[in-house]
Amino acid sequence: MIHILRAGRINSVQDSGRRGFRHLGICRSGALDRIAMAIANLLVGNSRNAAVIEFTLGPCEIEFTADCRIALAGANFAATLDSTALLPWWSVNVRAGQILRLSAAARHGMRSYLAVSGGVDAAVQLDSLATDLQAGFGGHHGRALNDGDRLAVGQLTPSNIAIQGTNSFGVRPPYWYQHGDVDGITVRVIPGPEYSQFSEEAQQKFWNHRWLLTSQSNRMGFRLNGEALTLKQPCELLSHGVVPGVIQVPANGQPIVLMADAQTTGGYPKIGVVIEADISKLAQLRFNRTIKFVECDIAQAREALRQDDVYLRQIEMATGWLPAAK
Repeated sequence: MIHILRAGRINSVQDSGRRGFRHLGICRSGALDRIAMAIANLLVGNSRNAAVIEFTLGPCEIEFTADCRIALAGANFAATLDSTALLPWWSVNVRAGQILRLSAAARHGMRSYLAVSGGVDAAVQLDSLATDLQAGFGGHHGRALNDGDRLAVGQLTPSNIAIQGTNSFGVRPPYWYQHGDVDGITVRVIPGPEYSQFSEEAQQKFWNHRWLLTSQSNRMGFRLNGEALTLKQPCELLSHGVVPGVIQVPANGQPIVLMADAQTTGGYPKIGVVIEADISKLAQLRFNRTIKFVECDIAQAREALRQDDVYLRQIEMATGWLPAAK
């Protein structure tokens, strides 16, 4: 059992999200940084997609009421277990009664993921445990965590038990975590369906300028600020399906990158789509830092996903992870 002593804000139970329900108006939800979530899970012997706690804002205090294995991955919230520092990308055994503390805001990055051996447990809704904060279902009562909440933990697998029998260990994070730009990040984008409807000047601005991530951003969409992008001529689009990663440009010319909790339809022109492999990088960008977009194609996007999978498979092999028996 996990006892939330101090919940912080906008922190919730997430897994890899809901797929296959967008035709019903159900958004994907799930962890914004799928790579950090997967690594945290593998470090405790869970499957990549087991439910975790996604932290965005602290301070947070969590008591573990039973012995378990935990790992943090993603942003560095200067975490401590009792009085001992707990680094991100690190896995440790925890005794019943120990308390994990996270600071008010991350020192590096934006979101951290806490995995517990067995995974956070909750009722499965539409094939997922992820919290849909907009619709108010999934996760822990369909909402962000509150002080006093108690979360159940799933049954241990042989992989969980094997890792609990080892000493503390960690992994080296993805390259871009270690070598991020001081001012911001570079994100790969495939030109969108309405790209050609933007003026040549707007297209050049989109690729050549750095865009500021504003504090109006949330799990639905990341709002950017820069020189306004203009269309060749005004156009009105019928609402159509959209997915996380789509970059919409509303009438004010300031791009919005749709994220995991985004709506399922939209009517703004789509200038591009952030490739799935780079959404984790985007999820860790702090407010008032910048993004530069770099053009890529579908083949490059698929190769980037393949490289992510190779990296995670290496961690699975190193930790001795085995699929749970069905």
